Amino acid sequence: MTSDERFAAPPGYAPRSIWQSECTGCGACCAAPDIAALNKPLGVTCVHLDAGCSCQIYASRPAVCRNYQPDWVCGEVAILPTLEARVARFLAIYGFTENDLGEVGGTG
Repeated sequence: MTSDERFAAPPGYAPRSIWQSECTGCGACCAAPDIAALNKPLGVTCVHLDAGCSCQIYASRPAVCRNYQPDWVCGEVAILPTLEARVARFLAIYGFTENDLGEVGGTG
């Protein structure tokens, strides 16, 4: 999949601008999805993410984190002002509800 394809908005969503094709360091990918390699449940901030949204194990992070590539969802959430708001939007995009939080599924 090309970068252009990763950033194409799904049907029913507004297109994103090209500036959002790079990682902004917003922390949403470290807080919203479950990350089985780190035993991190859905919607729970990774214990390795500091208050400034920096990974404290960046050099030794697992392959799932190392291989993550920003996509359309990043453009949707990175513009929000807080990590909490970014996580809520991420989860809403994928149709997760409060009942799903804290569960490990296998998306990461």
